[in-house]
Amino acid sequence: MRAKTLVKGLFLVTVLVAVFAVFNVMRKGDASLSQHQILIATSALPAGTLLRSQDVQWHAVNATEGDQIVRPSGPAVEAKPELVQEAEARTYGAVLRHPLNAGDPIRRGDIVRPGDRDFLQVVLPPGARAIAIPVATGGASTGLLSPGDRVDVVLTQNFKNEGADTRTPLTRRSVSETIVPNLRVLAIDAPDVKPAASTNGGFGRTVTLEVTPDQVEKMNVAAELGKLTVALRSAQLAASNEPVKPQWAGDVSPALFGAPQEKPVALHPTPIMVLRGGGEKNGGSQESPRREIIKSE
Repeated sequence: MRAKTLVKGLFLVTVLVAVFAVFNVMRKGDASLSQHQILIATSALPAGTLLRSQDVQWHAVNATEGDQIVRPSGPAVEAKPELVQEAEARTYGAVLRHPLNAGDPIRRGDIVRPGDRDFLQVVLPPGARAIAIPVATGGASTGLLSPGDRVDVVLTQNFKNEGADTRTPLTRRSVSETIVPNLRVLAIDAPDVKPAASTNGGFGRTVTLEVTPDQVEKMNVAAELGKLTVALRSAQLAASNEPVKPQWAGDVSPALFGAPQEKPVALHPTPIMVLRGGGEKNGGSQESPRREIIKSE
């Protein structure tokens, strides 16, 4: 009896070990089948969308197909983890050729990157234009802007180079105003768009914006008048185009009202000589003209 009991116990132990081994093998097999990750859309995206970080995510799949964007893996990633972030960043700012549903894989053939030959043809809706403006140190230079963001274009002018007889007060020597609101950023430092004309130096970067034909002319003139900057808009303000009041120097610095003002240049009156003709005297002789000097006021 004891021998039979021992044999049965050994048999049960053997069966349990075998079951555990099979389960472990199956689990490793499933993990190996799902070791690939591809980039997918997080929500429904229409054609012409400029991809941002919130629009894409990695998703585990059993196998990859075609030109899907696959997450780097293996020893190369272990040695250089930033390869994953670089793979993601290559899709940011790219525009979709076709609409995608949530969960659809993002293929290389579905996107066009800034600098590609047909980028502007894909990203611009009918009737729209693209213009690159030089911007001063601000959002574009500090990395705050990304393609797909909404911005306001702000013009700042200084009136300090007028003649010596200027009567412009200090409180009106500078002004800043929003000239075009709610524009979509298409690219930053795009190589295929020339910047708008500008006589100001020191612009290290350009921002390509989606505009109407009228706005193209307006911003070309603005680039000649003064310094252009772009201000990032909140997502909640994307549909709001309420006018913004211009801000003069006196609005920003009330101290300018107490600053000594330039004395006006005194203008000396210029004498005016008037010749008046006389009438004839007796004997036919004509009276010589009388001269009068009249001071202008």
